[in-house]
Amino acid sequence: MKNNISEKEGLRLLPHFPTVVVGTGRGENTNLITVALVHVFSFEPPYIGIGIAPSRHSFSLLRDNPEFTVNVPCSEDMEAVMGCGTVSGSEVNKFKEFNLTPQESSKISTRGIAEFPITMECRVEKDILIGDHVWFIGPVLSCSALKTGVDRSDLVLYWAGEFRRPGELLKKRS
Repeated sequence: MKNNISEKEGLRLLPHFPTVVVGTGRGENTNLITVALVHVFSFEPPYIGIGIAPSRHSFSLLRDNPEFTVNVPCSEDMEAVMGCGTVSGSEVNKFKEFNLTPQESSKISTRGIAEFPITMECRVEKDILIGDHVWFIGPVLSCSALKTGVDRSDLVLYWAGEFRRPGELLKKRS
């Protein structure tokens, strides 16, 4: 028999979320925020969404400039991932604080992170308030990778308060 648990605890038990560091703002004023609420909304055309709480500094930057980068970290980037999720960009330049190199974007004014293996450039097309977060959804306008064949087993996931790497392949879709 199953035991009752809180709804919040139930959500935390869902299989892992990807972890990304999102860039918001413009040019030299790009801020970084660690986000685990990230989801593909469409493959064709490619759309992605990120969930950010209205209390976050990045939220107001997205309202002022509706563009964002989705920067996918690997395990060696954990210091920056943790740092970008714990200090406010209103007080700290996170690129400098965590020794990250700003990467100029090709289609938007928000910068990406040069060291991270994957960067996607997006423009907000729709935002939706759902509970305590706003989902900013938009097309992926451009995508860059450090190399082809990114090692997916080294990318970072967030599950039940823990950062993890993907494990074993159970089955491949036909």
